Amino acid sequence: MDEVTIKTKRPPLTRYILYAMILGILVGYACHETFPDQKTTADIASHIAIVTDVFLRLIKMIIALLVFSTLTTGIAQMGDAKAAGRIGAKAFGWFVCASLVSLTLGIILSNLMQLGAHLGLPLPPVAAATGLNPAAFTLKDFISHMVPKSPVEAMANNEILQVLVFAIFFGTALGGLGESGKKLTEVIDQLAQVMLRITGAIMKMAPLAVFAAMASVVTTHGLAILVTFAKFMSGFYLGLFCLWTLLIAGGFVFIGARVFKLVGLIREPFLLAFCTASSEAAYPKLLEALDKFGVQRKISSFVLPMGYSFNLDGSMMYCTFAVLFIAQAYGIDLPLGTQIVMLLLLMLTSKGMAGVPRASLVVIAATLTQFHIPEAGLLLLMGIDQFLDMGRSATNAVGNAIAAAVVAKWEGALGTGGETQAGVIEAPLLRAA
Repeated sequence: MDEVTIKTKRPPLTRYILYAMILGILVGYACHETFPDQKTTADIASHIAIVTDVFLRLIKMIIALLVFSTLTTGIAQMGDAKAAGRIGAKAFGWFVCASLVSLTLGIILSNLMQLGAHLGLPLPPVAAATGLNPAAFTLKDFISHMVPKSPVEAMANNEILQVLVFAIFFGTALGGLGESGKKLTEVIDQLAQVMLRITGAIMKMAPLAVFAAMASVVTTHGLAILVTFAKFMSGFYLGLFCLWTLLIAGGFVFIGARVFKLVGLIREPFLLAFCTASSEAAYPKLLEALDKFGVQRKISSFVLPMGYSFNLDGSMMYCTFAVLFIAQAYGIDLPLGTQIVMLLLLMLTSKGMAGVPRASLVVIAATLTQFHIPEAGLLLLMGIDQFLDMGRSATNAVGNAIAAAVVAKWEGALGTGGETQAGVIEAPLLRAA
């Protein structure tokens, strides 16, 4: 009883993350002001960032096996390939609708606020190089890239979309074996529990990673850059807030007032994604939050990996904001018809973000080239991209959590929360966190 009492009084991880974020900003600001030399601050920031890098590498270390084991077990336990196809179709339908909402809202707000007009900053020369290769991103390459040449290679490179495709095949075949496949299913389920236990240990390091991430960014750029681009950043975050409101409203339509409970449960993964600017870092905590909410693991372990590849709501909104910001900055007028074509193009190209380094910037560069807008305009945003990426990553986490809950509701796989789901609520992750 005493042990339980101590655990319930322990401050939640959310509070530690908030403290770490504030402390990181203060330490970063102090370093930036104390050492005005850019080379020195960059060196200090690189050393501080070691903690965040180690944390994110630890997450990458377990993410592929976690996705494979939970998704394979979930599909195998369905025992029906049609059920997996039905869930995938419903999830993808939600993703397409959410993408349209995100892109449309971004275009409307960008036109209303005119964030790039009268910028008051020197524009980069049109011929300036950005260091990005938009030609490397094509829909053909994305489709062929979906299918792994080797599942081992896919896991080694943390290609989540490829791991997802292999797990669907593996889980479907395993479920089709019936009784003879149950032993292997139990082994893979035990692997999932081991990965969850490791995750619980890694998550204890999250506040340190958040502190280092914030301190490193502020040490490098200082807070002055936020003042310079305050108009664009405030407009973009206003857009994200509107998108959060619409996503929550969409969740309310299908799961009722319980959506607000879900919002409360995902505050930890939301903050983790925000502070580390990594949706990947939030994945294990999102699984845990959805377990507590009552989403059956067979749904969450299927929908979340799909969402990480196809439902990047925050990233898509940023694409529209960035393209129109750059066009406005260079005084290029884009007619409504052109903007609608751009929206449809982004609907397709954004689905390939998952496997591309610096994905949002590459997609934006490709879009700028397509519509003859100076690609050099991206140089205006690269200095604040880390601060913008924080909002994008957090929004992706919110969108995927709501998507999983809604699909679970449609499938009749949404419980009241807190009940044991094949050992899920009693999993070591929850005891360790």
